[in-house]
Amino acid sequence: MQYPLEGLLVVSLEQAVAAPYCSSRLADAGARVIKIERPEGDFARFYDTAAKGLSSYFVWLNRGKQSLVADIKNPDDSALLHRILAKADVFIQNLAPGAAARSGFGSEELRAKYPRLITLDISGYGDSGEYATMKAYDLLVQAESGLAMVTGRPEGPGRVGVSACDIACGMAAHAGILEALIERGITGKGKGLKVSLFDGMADWMNVPLLFFEGTGKAPQRVGLAHPSICPYGAFATADGSQVLVAIQNEREWAEFCAKFMDEPDLPRREGFQSNVVRCANRDMVDGYVAAMFARLTREQAAAKLRAANAAYGFVNDLAAFSHHPALRRVTVGTSGGPVALAAPPVLTSDGLRALGPVPAIGENSAEIRGEFAG
Repeated sequence: MQYPLEGLLVVSLEQAVAAPYCSSRLADAGARVIKIERPEGDFARFYDTAAKGLSSYFVWLNRGKQSLVADIKNPDDSALLHRILAKADVFIQNLAPGAAARSGFGSEELRAKYPRLITLDISGYGDSGEYATMKAYDLLVQAESGLAMVTGRPEGPGRVGVSACDIACGMAAHAGILEALIERGITGKGKGLKVSLFDGMADWMNVPLLFFEGTGKAPQRVGLAHPSICPYGAFATADGSQVLVAIQNEREWAEFCAKFMDEPDLPRREGFQSNVVRCANRDMVDGYVAAMFARLTREQAAAKLRAANAAYGFVNDLAAFSHHPALRRVTVGTSGGPVALAAPPVLTSDGLRALGPVPAIGENSAEIRGEFAG
């Protein structure tokens, strides 16, 4: 199988999540990714030992890469990295602001030296302003960006249960690199890119931001419900399952009432007529719908919902997710044995791509040093 980025060389001075997310997607597409690590390794290697004795984060984000242990402050290692960069297509770094430049790896300096190089700097809050020097881990940015305040239940803000800010940043960085590669194919010149965790999540926060600035009110935290649509939330069945129902328009509401609630006239009753009215009477509407779910088992509810052509899903725990009929898996090799990951989301017409193994710390150091010896 021909991989679309075969022949590209990526050098990534990376750690944690955002930058490794970006470079892992380049590796999945066939790019050669040389991951530069300190002697002690990327600290994400030690977050947990859940994946065959290795960190679940590290296994997820570092498949298909080569690991080179190097100290960018060491003159010999610095010279080695410059020899690699002279042949590289992409350079990624997410060190503390200014750290790469102080060691001779500033993006502008590198592009002046290697005009075809695409550089990507990942930061927490950008490289200027009062927040530029702030440490920025995922949960901190969830809090600063307002995401935590629109997440959770009415009692208080909550954390999104995955590294949403890191992932948003990594996704944007990946898209930016692909665009820059296309542009370089036309102009022959590299480009400098910058992405911050804050900007990545700020983009995702546009709807609550615009809602607040247009109405003067923040969207309310409503747990497993929707702040501006009703009914749209989770309801308990007689056997203890939770079913999440999403009614998006009045046509769906009418069909839901007729075929699930068995009350075709319900949309004409006071408090149930339109989405705006239902939201104003949310407790009554949700309570009325909940009473029907409470009389049904999970299977009975699913059958009626399908008959009503309603949008619904079960609120699964991780045990159920791990056996979900829609979950696709792909296996990667690790030093602890094969690990089955959730497969990358994009399916191609030429079939599922194999993913490379997860490297041990410095596993490829000797090979790379020999290849790029002065």
